[in-house]
Amino acid sequence: MYIQRHLQTAFLEANAFFPALLVTGARQVGKTTFLRANAEPERGFVSLDPMDTRLQAQSDPRLFLANHPPPVIIDEIQYAPELLSYIKQIIDDLRYREPERAHGLFWLTGSQQFGVMKGVSESLAGRIAIFNLHGLSAAEIAGRDNSAFLPTLDFNSAGKPLSPLELFTQIWRGAFPELVTAKQLEKYWERFYQSYLLTYLSRDVRALTQVADESRFFAFMKAVAARTGHMLNYSSLARDADVSQPTAKNWLSILETSGLVKLLYPYMKNRTRQMISTPKLYMLDTGLAAYLTSWNTPETLMNGAAAGYFFESWCFAEILKSYTNAGISPDLTYYRDKDDNEIDLIIQRNGVLYPVECKKAGTVKKDDVKAFAKLRIFDQPTGMGALISMYPELQLLREDVRTIPAWRL
Repeated sequence: MYIQRHLQTAFLEANAFFPALLVTGARQVGKTTFLRANAEPERGFVSLDPMDTRLQAQSDPRLFLANHPPPVIIDEIQYAPELLSYIKQIIDDLRYREPERAHGLFWLTGSQQFGVMKGVSESLAGRIAIFNLHGLSAAEIAGRDNSAFLPTLDFNSAGKPLSPLELFTQIWRGAFPELVTAKQLEKYWERFYQSYLLTYLSRDVRALTQVADESRFFAFMKAVAARTGHMLNYSSLARDADVSQPTAKNWLSILETSGLVKLLYPYMKNRTRQMISTPKLYMLDTGLAAYLTSWNTPETLMNGAAAGYFFESWCFAEILKSYTNAGISPDLTYYRDKDDNEIDLIIQRNGVLYPVECKKAGTVKKDDVKAFAKLRIFDQPTGMGALISMYPELQLLREDVRTIPAWRL
């Protein structure tokens, strides 16, 4: 069953202008399925995953592209970066001869962003639109429209309310399409993540770095997952994973490059000595984080000590997806000072700061957002704030703060 992706609108709009389009993201988030679902009947398809096809592309790029002319989807382009300079030649030639046809020629996917982006920046600058696809969003799963999140949006058409356990079932399940559409989720959940990690460790990690001990990298991933929603402490992370701090930094950058982890940095304008400069760490798929930390049922996760951090991580990922699915690079930060005043998320749009607090609770109070007042030190316009929680009503908590039920994201 194909679930329509919100990225479709921005992608097809760009297709009418750019000669090439690249969709990046973690493995198994649906990049290839998305492109094939939106392809015209005449658009070809070739994957560089099979070794023989990959070797053909690497050894003779010109002949390979002659055998797979545009319009075409080239899957897993990171395996043959040699193609990029030849794709540039084809684009430039068609732009000169038939400029009216020089758009939507090449649709590319790539799972390892660092390698792909290096080749793209060198070869296809100004000729390619780049999109990042994450796992399915809650809005996509529910089949409803969605816009880039702001507290001022109309959330009244969000559909059927979810109970706390239903929401935590989504958080525990994760956002990989294969699990979202699985008819026997409990039966396949553990098997899926086990296989996913084996594939990731054996392919992507080896391709990105020389990791001598994959079991140690797996232990490192478990330590990272246990810290989702926490401030990043390299010393603690390295100690728990039994690696050096330089290794921890290197391995965390691999998880970022692979699209599995996102670091959220503090808002630094007009920084004072009281403000913390440490980033926060989020694992973007909470199902993967639950598997790595052995929360084996939605009930145990919901009632466990890490529930609040998983709730915050899920909310952050949903807000991030709402922007990337709209084709927008979001300006997301957070605030924390040495007195433990914290704002979970600050969204900056058009020069206005929108504070967001995520709280796993069924009751809310004004004190939950008292830290929002700290935004005054930045001397910048402040918009409507949001308190995202299990509280079931969409209403004003204060005249400048709305309560938003998490299931409406």
